[in-house]
Amino acid sequence: MGCGRVGSGLALALEKRGHSVAVIDQNVDAFRRLGPEFGGRTVKGVGFDRAVLTQAGIEQADAFAAVSSGDNSNILSARVVREIYGVDNVVARIYDPGRAAVYERLGIPTVATVKWTTDQVLRRLLPEGSEPVWRDPTGAVRLIQVHANPAWVGHTVGQMADAARCQLPFLQRMGSALVPERSTHFQDGDLVYAALTRDRVAEVESVLEAEPPRD
Repeated sequence: MGCGRVGSGLALALEKRGHSVAVIDQNVDAFRRLGPEFGGRTVKGVGFDRAVLTQAGIEQADAFAAVSSGDNSNILSARVVREIYGVDNVVARIYDPGRAAVYERLGIPTVATVKWTTDQVLRRLLPEGSEPVWRDPTGAVRLIQVHANPAWVGHTVGQMADAARCQLPFLQRMGSALVPERSTHFQDGDLVYAALTRDRVAEVESVLEAEPPRD
């Protein structure tokens, strides 16, 4: 639901990947963003109207994204689709980060636009790890990016994980993501991502930003 820049881009990306897509919007002119090559269905209306949802094929849908410009419409649509039609894979875009957190706790995944953008900027302004790459709705578990001390070069990811006492689920190497084995050697320029609880952030950063312990 919603055929703005996000909705139209999402619809085209899904169709490009071979999915059947239906797009709902109150303004028929918005469908022009889809372009002449779009092969999916377009439906005029709001995403919490059952007749509109039925016309869009909600009963056969595997997923639903509410990405209109209105928080209320998005969350209401998401709840109707999940609770009445039983679609499990639902996400709603919410501009108010406070409300987004509430709905996350109710089990409706949300994307808080302003908060996401702010976090992205903060991660580039503040020291690495100060803002997590990802956190769960409660904030207890997070994924952080850590710049490891160059002295770790040549050591294995297993040695780094043991020293930090946490999981290191992937590395970023030369612009690409890498899921390492414990035997994978840390190379110059690698970025390390650590999965951990909030109370251990400072400890893990301190371990990996220092030189490796000597045997």
